[in-house]
Amino acid sequence: MAATLAQVAALEAKVAMLEAKIDEDVGATNRDMDIGWLVVCGALVFFMQAGFAMLEAGCVGKKNVINILFKNILDASIAAFCFVFVGYGFAYGETAGGFIGTTNFALVDIYNGAGGGASDGWVEWFFQWAFAGAAATIVSGSVAERTKLEAYFVYSAVISLWIYPVVVHWGWGTGWLSAWGARPDADGNARPILKGNSESNGMIDFAGSGIVHMVGGCSGLMGAVFVGPRNGRFHPETGKPNPTPGHNSALMALGTSILWFGWYGFNCGSTLVLAGAANVAGKVAVTTTISAASGCMVATILTRLIEKHFDIGVALNGILAGLVGITAGCSVVDPWMAFLIGAIAAVIYYIAHHALLRLGVDDPLDAFPIHGCCGFWGLLAVGIFCTDNNVQYAGYPNVNTACGSGEQFAVQLIGGLVIASWAVFNSGVTFAIIKYTMGIRVGADIEHEGLDVSEHGQSGYNDATIQSNQVTILKEPPKSNQVAPTAPSNNFEGVQPF
Repeated sequence: MAATLAQVAALEAKVAMLEAKIDEDVGATNRDMDIGWLVVCGALVFFMQAGFAMLEAGCVGKKNVINILFKNILDASIAAFCFVFVGYGFAYGETAGGFIGTTNFALVDIYNGAGGGASDGWVEWFFQWAFAGAAATIVSGSVAERTKLEAYFVYSAVISLWIYPVVVHWGWGTGWLSAWGARPDADGNARPILKGNSESNGMIDFAGSGIVHMVGGCSGLMGAVFVGPRNGRFHPETGKPNPTPGHNSALMALGTSILWFGWYGFNCGSTLVLAGAANVAGKVAVTTTISAASGCMVATILTRLIEKHFDIGVALNGILAGLVGITAGCSVVDPWMAFLIGAIAAVIYYIAHHALLRLGVDDPLDAFPIHGCCGFWGLLAVGIFCTDNNVQYAGYPNVNTACGSGEQFAVQLIGGLVIASWAVFNSGVTFAIIKYTMGIRVGADIEHEGLDVSEHGQSGYNDATIQSNQVTILKEPPKSNQVAPTAPSNNFEGVQPF
């Protein structure tokens, strides 16, 4: 009998060891799967840089293609340098009063989960860096075709070092707006606005309508204001906008398609894990798709009804408007709600586009109408359309009735206004300092000649003839019986040829 009991005890011990081993292996597998998920999604977000590059290259004149591509490449590089040493610490370090992070600069605390079965933290930096690069690149479109490279690089560093990371801390770190452990007390209990307890969620911005896109769009607006409109963009007497079409619609369509593709990494990847959250990622893919498609269709209908033709540029921007609008609430709304969010985003973009032109603000890529205005709409849309059940399904930590009671809308409104104010103030100060110290804008002759030749010493199209009132660049010199072409005359004084 005693021997039998000993054998049973030994067997139970072996079973317990086996169960522990299985749990350890499952945990390790889930951890590796989650890390792989973020690496892939982060790579998709980084691939959006190619989308921005193609879209912007198609929207500018052919004499400025190299310049805009160069800005996109340097945005990602500058963001990596700034975010690794300073920005990531401001964003995700230990909070100082819910305002800013104060630790993990230069990734000195990167082994935050070593030995505990969790991620060591490497992949989190990679994923967040891709977002930081996207926020910086949004601004490049607003100041395209007339801004000094050196001035732009200074601003790119400031947004990656300071403007963007602080907002990330507020909304995604442990800052005052966060839905993920806002301003923890001495016992580690979160204190989200408005009530400071589990009856409130904090601001819901799942993938960054406000934190990423509105920061970039509002900063782009200030850049466009301080650098001024491109020469010839507005009639010198009437102030009406002159047509400045992009030089390559194929690049515009390619860039937008790449952005749409990369947006699945942007939104779906914001689950941050795959194990236990795959269904949420699937739902996010659905709502993201519906909103983008809705934005495209509504923008197309608007141009057909109002302008009496189909405009490829407006249709493409409608896609982006829908994508920006759904990014905050992609996990907490139903599919039919996503359709309305995308449709309304397209209308907001269209109105904002024409409002800027009436105000004499030249935003070549419509960064503010798309990212700024539709980003703000995305935050508000969460408060309008979210349901408490959807918030729980998405994995938010608190169980409450904030959506049903209307509190969530108030939180979203507060968050949107504060983020917009922060971005406008800090970017405005930055651009003002740049303008009145090193200078922000190239000379009129350089702008007319094109930044590719003046800033880079080459043409983006070596097989093409680049013309301006100052120079004519040919692939081969004219033969003796040929006359070098001259620049075409303009209908309006100061209109630059594209």
